Amino acid sequence: MQTGLTGFMNAVVCLCLVNSVILSQAADNMEGNVALSERPIRQSHSLCAGEKEYVHKRKQIVLHSLNTLEINCTAASVPHIALLASGGGQRAAVGLVGFLHQMEKEGLLDMLLYLGGVSGSTWSMASLYNDPQFSTNMDAAVSRLLDSPSVKLEQAVDWLGERAKEEHFSLADIWGVLTSAGIMKQMDLRCLSDEANRNATNPYPIYCATEKHCFTHGPIEGKWFEISPHEAGFTELGLFIEISLLGSKFQNGTLLEKKKEMDMVKLQGILGCAVADEETLRDFVPQWLNVPGHLDSAAKEYLRVWNILDKVIALTRITVQDTTALMYLDKLQKILEDKVNHSQTESVEAASMEERKTLFNQWSQELWAAVETWSQSLDDGAFKTHVSFLIKEVIPLIAEWKWGTTGNFLYQYQVSSVPACLYSNERLQLIDAGLVINVPYPSFLGDKRDIDLIIAPEYSAGNMFETLTLARDYAAEMEKPFPEINDTILEDRDWPKDCYVLEGKEKEPTIIYMPLFNRRNCKDAEEFKAKMDEFSTFQRPFSQEKMKFVLETAKENVKNNKETLLKEINKAALRRHNKWKAGEP
Repeated sequence: MQTGLTGFMNAVVCLCLVNSVILSQAADNMEGNVALSERPIRQSHSLCAGEKEYVHKRKQIVLHSLNTLEINCTAASVPHIALLASGGGQRAAVGLVGFLHQMEKEGLLDMLLYLGGVSGSTWSMASLYNDPQFSTNMDAAVSRLLDSPSVKLEQAVDWLGERAKEEHFSLADIWGVLTSAGIMKQMDLRCLSDEANRNATNPYPIYCATEKHCFTHGPIEGKWFEISPHEAGFTELGLFIEISLLGSKFQNGTLLEKKKEMDMVKLQGILGCAVADEETLRDFVPQWLNVPGHLDSAAKEYLRVWNILDKVIALTRITVQDTTALMYLDKLQKILEDKVNHSQTESVEAASMEERKTLFNQWSQELWAAVETWSQSLDDGAFKTHVSFLIKEVIPLIAEWKWGTTGNFLYQYQVSSVPACLYSNERLQLIDAGLVINVPYPSFLGDKRDIDLIIAPEYSAGNMFETLTLARDYAAEMEKPFPEINDTILEDRDWPKDCYVLEGKEKEPTIIYMPLFNRRNCKDAEEFKAKMDEFSTFQRPFSQEKMKFVLETAKENVKNNKETLLKEINKAALRRHNKWKAGEP
């Protein structure tokens, strides 16, 4: 009798599940979607089913956290709180770990529904999410960052050897493996889709990139690209594919060939490669070349060679323990610096455009020749083999300037919203989203994620508050709500406070903006500038002392502003409760 009853109940459960699936598919079809087997591109401005389910589970953790801190809230009125981490190279990667570490200590980390990042902050996000429980043990994350041994050069080269066989091999692979191995000290070979079925212990992650063709030539709707454990696609176009299909071959919305999903090492290289944009090279111009009117295409080509060689050598250095090999690398770095830093201003100024092109080509060849002579002078052995392989792979990629190459799922896709720069290219070039806005605001504005409160620790270089003003302008162009920025705030750009609250009204999110260096830890504008220079974005990897300093600075920022954070979280919960009472979704 019990067996029969159990069988009957199982049948009822199965029928309910079937009905649920049918209803879910029907809802998707109402938004213009069809089953993956028929058309794998999802066209929608709503959350995908996987993210929706994760967020629903995560809200239970947020609710418990709020109640623990005696913030009144019900299951139906859990506020949508996102921490949006800026770019800023290793400064951002380390700063984010420190900020989250202190948030855990203060009981605030479990209030986050989302964690979004661009550029350098995505390096630490990738590392953090390797641990399915990182939110409950940030001590371990800090320990890994400070105390883990660097990955060995041979392991990095082995990974590169496998990637070099692939169709979409690019400089982003080299950038990814060297930042993973040298800065984050781990080779994370999992795929992002591995997180899709996890429990909701951690906030839901959103990684952001931009598409190089659209960034340069396309409309604003094609510039912002977001990547999650469930899907990847263009935020404003509302066109997405399952994350496991990113890089596969498509034509007119049809999946022609499924490729292997990229791992987190490659993804880190794509997300954090600001140098992929030629204009960024202006930040690396040697003093002798910093002459108005002379940074033409020939000069940029020369700077490409110099900067990538310099970064590859610096990052390779961290993966090497042998003292003789380190001595060899120091020697090469000195050779290249001597070649680049010799003053040639007069010959550049006096030359015609054609002569400058010849001159810079000659200097580029001299750099390559110096590297080649150096590599041949190395003692036979593993180090020489690994270095020779790196040089062989880097040279043609610099010549082509290939970054973040992957399959384009919108190639010849017959939808009017697809811009020409995407429609006509078989490949995407995904690069650092910080080139557009150095904080991932675009993915968190508007109705899709319906965010009540944004916590924005600021690790960007350049003009302070620029990320806010760029986001405001972006929101205005996309007709999305954004809080008002009082002009008096912008007057603080040379010496900012440690915390600003931009209060949202109605559908605008409130933003808590928190600069890393500020009036609490810098006595004046001069010290503020000195700190920004000392911990600049584009420099060789930080020493242990520098990492500890950034960690502690970020932690102090949370401690000093805990009351402000709690006050705004409380207001966000009240605001969400009022929305719920008013019957808003």
